[in-house]
Amino acid sequence: MMQICDSYSQKYSLFNAMNRFIGAVNNMDQTVMVPSLLRDVPLLLEELDAAGAVCPPRDAALPPGDPGAYFSRRDMYSHYMLLKSIRNDIEWGVVQPPAGEEAARKKDKLGGGPAEEGEGEEDLEQQFHYHLSGLHSVLSKLTRKANVLTNRYKQEIGVSSWGH
Repeated sequence: MMQICDSYSQKYSLFNAMNRFIGAVNNMDQTVMVPSLLRDVPLLLEELDAAGAVCPPRDAALPPGDPGAYFSRRDMYSHYMLLKSIRNDIEWGVVQPPAGEEAARKKDKLGGGPAEEGEGEEDLEQQFHYHLSGLHSVLSKLTRKANVLTNRYKQEIGVSSWGH
């Protein structure tokens, strides 16, 4: 397998971010031999924070609509399955909704995003950069999450020096 050097100019490449994410999930998948061991093992917000993910502080009782509640109520198995699902979507594509639903969704979204609502013509370049930046940010967070889950799995099964 050929290694791609991450120079400063390539650091923010979407292609490299996707490769880092896929590599982290592949490493996680190869490390986690028994995924069922991840059930009911919480992936703590503090672990995600330590990995650089942006999460709100943990409260004793987070309201159901709070984004932190989503992470705090999910076990490591849920995160494992989510990361694998996203990797498969990147590698194989996402199933497209029926044509009628897609057209309705596009119509609803045309006024949204970074472009001004009063503009007659869309600024496609601005929208592209907005979404590219967002996608890069999400992929970086997911990569960190996959690495945290892999390291936590190693701790749970008592093997601390695998692959290092």
